[in-house]
Amino acid sequence: MAISLSVVLLLAIILVVLLRGGSIKAGPAIVAVLFGFFLASTGMAPSIQRFLNSIAETVNSISF
Repeated sequence: MAISLSVVLLLAIILVVLLRGGSIKAGPAIVAVLFGFFLASTGMAPSIQRFLNSIAETVNSISF
């Protein structure tokens, strides 16, 4: 839960920066948000979640 909330917050910040910087307009941003929203309700959502969790675990296991 904490990882998914952090990812959502990070992506929201990136979206705001892109909107304010003029890299992306409001229309495509809304389409991207709606795409993510509807993608989360498909059968692919568990696979995507497992993939993101494995990436998070891999990054977490890296020691400097």
